[in-house]
Amino acid sequence: MSRRANYALVNVMSQLGETADALDTPWAEFAGNATAPQGFEVPTDDPTEAFVQLQAYDVGTFGHEIVVNGEPLSGFDIPPSPGWQCWMDSVSGTSLTGGENTLRVRRDDTTEDAFVVGTATVHWKEPVD
Repeated sequence: MSRRANYALVNVMSQLGETADALDTPWAEFAGNATAPQGFEVPTDDPTEAFVQLQAYDVGTFGHEIVVNGEPLSGFDIPPSPGWQCWMDSVSGTSLTGGENTLRVRRDDTTEDAFVVGTATVHWKEPVD
């Protein structure tokens, strides 16, 4: 069976942290410890080899999580890095489903870290008719 790549762009634009003034990013909506669940559509019942690319700003510590369909991805999801970064993580520990899916980012609230989540791109392969 032939497969092709497909993706969904998820615009998050949220600041996570203890306070709204922790970073000078007035264009990012303050979300506290977790972004709102962002919906995206997967137009196949057989998505495989899924991964997420996440754009983040000023991540200071390990421990923050990418959550897909209510389940955190396994491993380190977002490594520390000053300024903007783009990080890729396999969708493991959960899976995509055909139809509506959700993505959110959860801050490790045992730290004082504050950072911004810009956009995420969720990629998968699907059968070609």
